Amino acid sequence: MNGLITGAVAGLLATIPMTLAMKAMHEQLPDEEKYPLPPRLIVENAEDAAGVKEEVDEKDEHHLTLVSHFAYGSAAGAVYGGAMSAMDAEPNVVNGVAYGLGVWTASYLGLLPALGLLAPATEHPARRNALMIAAHVVWGASLGITAKRLSR
Repeated sequence: MNGLITGAVAGLLATIPMTLAMKAMHEQLPDEEKYPLPPRLIVENAEDAAGVKEEVDEKDEHHLTLVSHFAYGSAAGAVYGGAMSAMDAEPNVVNGVAYGLGVWTASYLGLLPALGLLAPATEHPARRNALMIAAHVVWGASLGITAKRLSR
């Protein structure tokens, strides 16, 4: 249980630098590629699927985006922490980055498209995919470092 909690806290905290990196990289995209980033698109698509899009104002949509993004980071971090404990492995930057890339792959090429919450990465511009891959490298590195420190 300790690994799950450590991972969840580390995943939550790792989402902070990830989010800051996403915002900074998003600002560098060409204008035609500056449409909302995946966390926002996922929330918008979930609202559409639930039939509540018109009932959610901009402020609430922003809050839902942040809460769901950080919750996903925390949940993914819990899986990482649990896996590290189960394998009796020490969290670190290398396995954190590898895990972050695995989360991107599983989420953007599998889970989110399967749930109808986001078009697969293959349908997004290369620069936006590079942005999200880099953001997941930041998240994974931060996850590994933070989980290592918390587990001591």
